Amino acid sequence: MDLSQSFNQPQGAYKSSEKSVMLQPVAPPPVCQDNPASFPSSSAQASSGQTVVAVQPAVFVPAAPLANPMPEYTCYSIFTMLCCCFHLGTAALVYSVSTRIANYSGQRELAERNSKTARTLNHVAVAIGISFIAFIIIYSFVTVNNTYRYP
Repeated sequence: MDLSQSFNQPQGAYKSSEKSVMLQPVAPPPVCQDNPASFPSSSAQASSGQTVVAVQPAVFVPAAPLANPMPEYTCYSIFTMLCCCFHLGTAALVYSVSTRIANYSGQRELAERNSKTARTLNHVAVAIGISFIAFIIIYSFVTVNNTYRYP
């Protein structure tokens, strides 16, 4: 269609070819079928001897969390990571999170082993942190005494 001609035509005027395309009837929707997938109906089962088995999809049901979960030591791990020994605290935090996951999935042995490992790593980290702080205090004390004694 030419644009110059469309601006000059009155608003209600259309070409006859455009009208026929616009006013064509739309095809009716398909008819609903009672049995679209052509499964045998209950009356057909008796005559043909076929049996219809309905199969439902499998549903995953997670294991129930433990009734008495093992302690996770998450806060203790964060404390040792920030205040005592970063590396051992980070490893203890990983084991603490692993303990939580094992508790929620119902794996008692794994939760117990991870909990003991996290506790041991936390105790070692605190011991290293305390001994390091004691070493720094003793070292500074000795250094200050030696500077006053031997100027």
